[in-house]
Amino acid sequence: MNALQIKKGATKHSAYNLRPTFSEIEERHTLAVLVENEPGVLARVIGLFSGRGYNIESLTVAEVDHTGHLSRITIVTKGTPQVIEQIKAQLGRIIPVHEVHDLTVEGPSVERELAMMKVVCGGDKRVEALRLADIFRANVVDTTLHSFIFELTGAPEKIDAFADLMRPLGLSELARTGVAALSRGE
Repeated sequence: MNALQIKKGATKHSAYNLRPTFSEIEERHTLAVLVENEPGVLARVIGLFSGRGYNIESLTVAEVDHTGHLSRITIVTKGTPQVIEQIKAQLGRIIPVHEVHDLTVEGPSVERELAMMKVVCGGDKRVEALRLADIFRANVVDTTLHSFIFELTGAPEKIDAFADLMRPLGLSELARTGVAALSRGE
């Protein structure tokens, strides 16, 4: 490296400038994408993310209009504001995409997720698992002498909190549906 390259690199990530700029801060966004329900559409949407190195934290897909053959893809992703704008613009250019909504910036929205957790435990841990399930309003959907399967719905943060409490009690398996989200109001 020559002195000019070192100097340019030093000004970008100087020890004196430890705070990230606005453009470097990653934000979590929930995107709702209305698409034609036809083969290959999901692959094209996912290909956009993988081809550009964007990460998907959560993904749900379901047909929402049987007569119009439309599906809704809900994607939770993280990125800088510029990256999120790029993602939305690129999604909008895919031919079978009808609408792209950023629920995070369009106003209040409701996010819910379903999770099932298998907890293998006995004795006092079994009693504690049931007590915590009651507090979190989780349903017991299967039980044996040595395990429970709990069903829990709620915001992703609620699911994370319940899973964190179940880990020391014997959480052995976890399945999550991914985020389903709708904007509030009209």
